[in-house]
Amino acid sequence: MQGAAVVDFLLPDWPAPANVRALSTSRGLAQQPPFGGSSGVYAGLNLGTHVSDKPEVVAANRQLLQQYCGFKCEPAWLNQIHGTTVVDLDSWQGGLTDADASVTTTEGLAAVVMTADCLPVLFCDKAGSRVAAAHAGWRGLCDGVLETTLEHFPEPSAVLAWLGPAIGPLNFEVGSEVRAAFIAHSAQAAEAFSPSANSGKYLADIYLLARQRLQAVGVTDIYGGEYCTVADPQRFFSYRRDGQTGRQASLIWLSSSG
Repeated sequence: MQGAAVVDFLLPDWPAPANVRALSTSRGLAQQPPFGGSSGVYAGLNLGTHVSDKPEVVAANRQLLQQYCGFKCEPAWLNQIHGTTVVDLDSWQGGLTDADASVTTTEGLAAVVMTADCLPVLFCDKAGSRVAAAHAGWRGLCDGVLETTLEHFPEPSAVLAWLGPAIGPLNFEVGSEVRAAFIAHSAQAAEAFSPSANSGKYLADIYLLARQRLQAVGVTDIYGGEYCTVADPQRFFSYRRDGQTGRQASLIWLSSSG
């Protein structure tokens, strides 16, 4: 990766094998000059092609990211639909696929998800042979996108997970139906909800909900989960905060050099 000292990207603080590379982008407004060419409500490094930003500008932003990471091929962008479908990139034929997670053992091919409040989760095995990225909005998280992703790893107990930037527990207000959906899966989920100041609403801790789901299937090495996209407009795009906005990305790949 080039220019790491001046680009405001997040690097996971986890004991991943040396050949596993990962990062979450920021919108780049916290640095001067800003990193990325989008303007207006998309200002900075918007990587979403589906948010009405100028296509040529988003393409240039993606190329900037590809150059920064040193990729020889474009990351495997997905058409995210808040579901649980996982793409195995080792047999992927290219093209935009409807899915919310991807997994690969192919060196140099980045699994990637885009977010603007939803939770990105990156995975690697401790052997450094397989990586994955999952997009976990509340619906996908509740329906099992993390568990489905982990079905592609032989031993969940040998997997590391990193929770990237998402909406924080002080800002994620949801209705009682969201709380009920999680509790229907596990009574333990009640611990992740607290009454909001608005009657009938709850504040949800999506990081805690993700940790619970991961731990339930045997993943104990869980890192990250300390950011709030809503609370930091210089660093993160946030749909909950702004409505019309861009997307940041979380990527993971296997490198040839440790």
